[in-house]
Amino acid sequence: MSALPRGSTVRRDAGLYGYERALRRVGLDPIAGVDEAGRGPCAGPLVAAAVILPEGKRGQIPGLADSKLLTAKARERCYDEIRNRALAWSVVSIEAPECDRLGMHVANVEALRRALFRLDVRPSYVLTDGFGVDGLGVPGLAMWKGDRVAACISAASVIAKVTRDRVMEHWDSVYPEYGFKIHKGYCTPEHQAALDEFGPCPQHRRRFENVRRSLRPEMGQNVTSPTGVESL
Repeated sequence: MSALPRGSTVRRDAGLYGYERALRRVGLDPIAGVDEAGRGPCAGPLVAAAVILPEGKRGQIPGLADSKLLTAKARERCYDEIRNRALAWSVVSIEAPECDRLGMHVANVEALRRALFRLDVRPSYVLTDGFGVDGLGVPGLAMWKGDRVAACISAASVIAKVTRDRVMEHWDSVYPEYGFKIHKGYCTPEHQAALDEFGPCPQHRRRFENVRRSLRPEMGQNVTSPTGVESL
């Protein structure tokens, strides 16, 4: 992944939209941000999103921030605004068995690529959160805590997080004994207690040691995406 092009700088006080403005000044537009939700949980899908925001006031999403810093209600408001204002957005899901087959890092990179390639508008530059992603076909920049410093990454984080939370709420209605609606598949004490009592369901990731410890061979593996989000 490349750095910012020569001749473009971003002031420390430039705000959430500073990177996009700097890139546009050197002729790089449109700019896509990509991010994921669900890399750490031991249950549920990995969801990745890509977003291209328009230039100017229309691309400034009220209340936008890193999805982890927003309340659930604020994320839902931003989710609707992003979908209404974005030049393009996409979201993809990798279900738990595929995460097991690929490994979480490979699944993460693949999901980010797929989300980018599904955009209706081809970007000229890509901003990613945390680490670089090869094979995107366009130059880009990996940003430390990118979902807190670049608007398009923040927007992608919101789309991914809201989508995944809705998926986990669905699975809570199918497997209420695990409490997915509350912890969204993360390894909380309550979740572990349910795993120890009931064993894993098809939504649990078998690569996680805590899941393997409670594995019951008779449990099925069939998985169907509940939201219509494309699964890899």
